[in-house]
Amino acid sequence: MTRNPEPTRRMTTVGFVALGAVMLSSGVALADPTESEARERYEELQEELSELNAVYNEAQEDHAAAEAELEDLQEQLEQAQQELEAKSGQISVIVQGAYTGATHNPMDVLFGGDADSALQNIADLDFISEGQQTTLADYVTEVDHTEQLHSAAEATEQAAAESLEAAEAAVTRSETALEEQAEVLESLGGVDPTAGEATEAADDNGAAGAGASSGGTAAVSGNVQAVLDFARAQIGKPYVWGGTGPNGYDCSGLTQAAWAQAGVSLPRTTYDQVNAGTPVSRDQLQPGDLLFFYSVSAPSHVGIYSGNGNMIHGSNPSKPLEEVNLAAYWDGVFTSAVRPG
Repeated sequence: MTRNPEPTRRMTTVGFVALGAVMLSSGVALADPTESEARERYEELQEELSELNAVYNEAQEDHAAAEAELEDLQEQLEQAQQELEAKSGQISVIVQGAYTGATHNPMDVLFGGDADSALQNIADLDFISEGQQTTLADYVTEVDHTEQLHSAAEATEQAAAESLEAAEAAVTRSETALEEQAEVLESLGGVDPTAGEATEAADDNGAAGAGASSGGTAAVSGNVQAVLDFARAQIGKPYVWGGTGPNGYDCSGLTQAAWAQAGVSLPRTTYDQVNAGTPVSRDQLQPGDLLFFYSVSAPSHVGIYSGNGNMIHGSNPSKPLEEVNLAAYWDGVFTSAVRPG
């Protein structure tokens, strides 16, 4: 039965809850966890690691977008400043002429306030020509635009830094979670409760093999076969944080690269990939469909349905990309599926 997890809020700042087991400071010795408790903790850590990877990818996407925006703003700012410099001589002549004999700096008198004040000052100069007034007003508008670009660039640069900090924090948190998960796995005798062995392919009658979940092995088109062939060829490669290949992938990096083989351009993150196709129900799955887990609104994990109740995916850096059976664990945290294309 598929459980209905609470939606996971997208965490794009460093202020998310620290991972790890609760430590008691009373000094009272605690009994070793039971196998059931250890399995539950292992599964909790698996979900936390998926969430952290999703946070990392989102933060990296935000950082890249902010950097691109900053570069564009800086180009606009440089151009605006050059235009102001080119007009500064003409403006100085007009202003000096308008304030002949003034005891204060004419530029400060005219432009010392905000843009609205400067425009009003210019309107009050009834002894300069209309053309000169227009030139001064245009100059004020350009100065105001330049200042807005400067402020936007500063804010964007700060946003980029915060996104990068969030990504780095996610990596640090994951290292702690991975260490704990390795200890829990050892207590389970090395048996990963989330990695059910993939079932055999369909038999000659087209029936799913023993232990398969709903969703079968219907014949696939050549494009989808290219997706599956690519995904299977990556099995055994390392799971890499933010990995998009060719030497390693994370979960959404693998799905993105696999569907590229069919000419389909998927977004980078699970948050966006869940909206990049036609929704399909669990019992209508076809090979190549994308499977999402843990949250309906903001899933933190994705895999490729490979038929016969199996999925090809990368789960976390402690193990390579693999094909697993959904029934063992993943059906219980499945939330939705989409068919790209």
